[in-house]
Amino acid sequence: MTVTQNNLYALIERDPESDAIYYARGLAKKALGDHQGAIADYSKVIELNPQDAAAYYARGSAKSNSNNYEGAIEDYSEAIKINDRDDAAHYARGLAKKALGDYRGAIADYSRVIEIDSEYAAAYYARGSAKSDLKEYESAIEDYNEAIELNPQDAAAYHARGLAKKALGEHQAAQEDLSTAKRLDTRLNKQKL
Repeated sequence: MTVTQNNLYALIERDPESDAIYYARGLAKKALGDHQGAIADYSKVIELNPQDAAAYYARGSAKSNSNNYEGAIEDYSEAIKINDRDDAAHYARGLAKKALGDYRGAIADYSRVIEIDSEYAAAYYARGSAKSDLKEYESAIEDYNEAIELNPQDAAAYHARGLAKKALGEHQAAQEDLSTAKRLDTRLNKQKL
């Protein structure tokens, strides 16, 4: 147990009804990889303050990190009920849905993120990825184009766009994107593309 954790335990003993202290301890536990402990602390925050969207989001994140995607989706959905404009909760719920193979549900969440923040590059990339999983390559390429326009250094977006172009038989354009991805991220040089 770290000094910070000891301090948080002492603070909880003094003020067991402080949702902020449980939240802070949950963050500390999550940072140390204790996802179950973090979930317990975020649950206590929710018990003390059922309208704390950040606690639902944080608990959902800890559940996602524990591969409990169904539980994560439930928590992200609660956060969204409290604040429908929470782009991070929509994005995270999309990731959890994609992990479960619910590509259409993921696309809907990523689309909502883009409605909220049209410059959220990762949402375009993620939506393109879900569309690629559905073999909707032309539409996926449109999303990868947006992701690259917003973040020209995004090697993953070039790589994914290259693979989508390759699937459509656009081999020269695919090779250009794959080469750009390799140039931007040398880790891709070790992969056979």
